[in-house]
Amino acid sequence: MTRLHADGVALGYDGRPIVRNLTLSVPDGSFTAIVGANGSGKSTLLRGLARLLKPGSGSIVLDGKAIGGYSSKEVARRLGLLPQSQTAPDAISVFDLVARGRYPHQSLLRQWSPADQAAVDSALALTDTAELAPRLFDELSGGQRQRVWLALALAQETDILLLDEPTTYLDIAHQIDVLDLCARLRRERGSTLVAVLHDLNLAARYATHLVAMKDGAIVAEGRPGEVLTPDLIEDVFGLPCRVIDDPESGTPLVIPRVTSHLAVGKESP
Repeated sequence: MTRLHADGVALGYDGRPIVRNLTLSVPDGSFTAIVGANGSGKSTLLRGLARLLKPGSGSIVLDGKAIGGYSSKEVARRLGLLPQSQTAPDAISVFDLVARGRYPHQSLLRQWSPADQAAVDSALALTDTAELAPRLFDELSGGQRQRVWLALALAQETDILLLDEPTTYLDIAHQIDVLDLCARLRRERGSTLVAVLHDLNLAARYATHLVAMKDGAIVAEGRPGEVLTPDLIEDVFGLPCRVIDDPESGTPLVIPRVTSHLAVGKESP
């Protein structure tokens, strides 16, 4: 049994079901990417795995125990989360915000320690935000903020990390930096990562396990080369395409088919 899995869960908002009777075991030590069209339930599933949503039925199990049976601090020591949107306190510095990632490890008897300082310094360095540490978070660009939020999650030093659209607001170079970091965490530290991603080609390049969702259900999962077929992509995304080998990585590369009036060298009448 894997450390994190969903067993027949139903998830939704205000009595409106989004995910129905879904079962998923997240492979330990994997980089699992969840893909699907808008509204397919990707972020809802991630929120359930993070205990931000309580299942209407079924259960989310973490380390052999229903996740609802842990305290918030216990969950945060085992599982880190980068949500899709967050709000920072007013006039907080980047360092102080990232330092909040150490809260699960502190108590009345254990306040700020050299280990906490080292964890924050490491998280800032890994996300290339060390030089931003003294600045106010409100002064940062969208891309810089996204990297600082990731640093906060890394400062928790958990073995499991959930990332909801971690490349939002990032230019292509920083998207690659973040996903390279995720791959390195998995490879060098044995971390388990689960990320909601929109870019199929980046998901195919970095994920070791791919989950495709449609209408609140998992329609396929496995290695990217097994999941990303033209038929599945057209079914899930409504996108006619070809799938070839990426000449750089050998992973699947999705190429949308061009409509006749957009064909190279053609002009619409």
